[in-house]
Amino acid sequence: MSVVGRYASWLLAASLLSGCASVGHKAPVGVETISGKLSVRVDASAAAPARSESGNFELKGTPDDGQLNLSSPLGTVLAQARWSGQRAWLTTAQGEVAYPDLDSLTQEMLGERLPVAALFDWLRGRPWPGASSQANAAPTGPGFQQLGWSVDLARFADGWITAQRAQAPVVTVRARVDAP
Repeated sequence: MSVVGRYASWLLAASLLSGCASVGHKAPVGVETISGKLSVRVDASAAAPARSESGNFELKGTPDDGQLNLSSPLGTVLAQARWSGQRAWLTTAQGEVAYPDLDSLTQEMLGERLPVAALFDWLRGRPWPGASSQANAAPTGPGFQQLGWSVDLARFADGWITAQRAQAPVVTVRARVDAP
C-alpha cells in the first residue's frame, strides 16, 4: 500500500470513529472537536493483502463539512483530510488529492466504500436514521446491526467502540476517544 494509501486509511478510520464518546470541546457554531486513538484493519482479499494501521486523530466538524488530522504516536501530523458538500481532499507530504466525496476517498484508499454518514451516528451509540437496523441479541452484547455492519457498544461507557463488516474482506475499526 502506498504512503498516501496508508495515511488515507488512518484518516478514513478516524472519520468513521469521530463521533464515539464525548466531545472534547465545542468550537464556534456547533463545530465539534474529537480526538483519540484508533486502529483500522482490512483483512486480506484476493485483490489485496491485509492492511492494518493505528495512531492518533483529531476531528473537527460534521459528516457534511469537516477536517481530520492524523498523527503519529509522537504527535507528528502525517496527513489531513478535509471535506465539504460533495468534495473531499487528502493532504500528505506528497501533496493534495481531490475526491468527489468521502466515500470515494475510502474506496480509493481502502478498496472498500464505507458508510461514513452512518458511522457518525453509530459512533454516538445509535443507529443511523437513514436505514433500518436491528438490536444485537443479548449474548452478543449491546449494539446493533445496520447496513451489513455490526456496531459493538459493550465498552462505549469507557469511550471504546468497534464497528465491523463481516462481508469479505472483513473491515474492523476500533477507537478510544479522549475524555473532554
